[in-house]
Amino acid sequence: MVMGRPRSFCTDKALEEAMEVFWRHGYDGSSVAMLTKAMGIKPPSLYAAFGSKEGLLKAALDRYAQRRAEHMQYVLAGKTAHDVAERFLSSIAESHTDPANPPGCLLVQGGLACGEGSESIPFELANKRAETERDLRERFVIARRTGDLPEDSDPKALARFLSTIASGMGVLASSGADREALREVARVSLRAFSASKTV
Repeated sequence: MVMGRPRSFCTDKALEEAMEVFWRHGYDGSSVAMLTKAMGIKPPSLYAAFGSKEGLLKAALDRYAQRRAEHMQYVLAGKTAHDVAERFLSSIAESHTDPANPPGCLLVQGGLACGEGSESIPFELANKRAETERDLRERFVIARRTGDLPEDSDPKALARFLSTIASGMGVLASSGADREALREVARVSLRAFSASKTV
């Protein structure tokens, strides 16, 4: 049996580099040449490992989603619905303006300016964002069941509200808004949850 040539690059490191390129430039703005240069590989290695540029983005999104899943464990551990919302928005203000990362959010930036042949990309990104919204909704269902949120509150609407604010914060950050500007958005948005004892 003939064995294929083993990969001569670290997949994890290559994905981190590819993720940053997609994060900074979006899907269409990230050429194969840019990606392979950042990853330190040749195009044939990219195609052999990931199948296509789209396959590479999906792998990068999965890696990004792992980070978000770890972060959501912290968010969802808040004692009250207000605590959950505060942890969620405050951490977004921090992460979206962290100089160690590109500004904004990959799940927003990655889908900007997707042209012909990449119509599925926005749906991939939307599906990833929907996972976070689902987690928030399920947490708010528990909050309503335990009396932390009133019976007439709408967990689905509250989760969608937070998800929408988070996407907006990502756009602001990518447009140059600083951390304090995002914190201000978070503070104003949290009034919905300060009133969550009456929402």
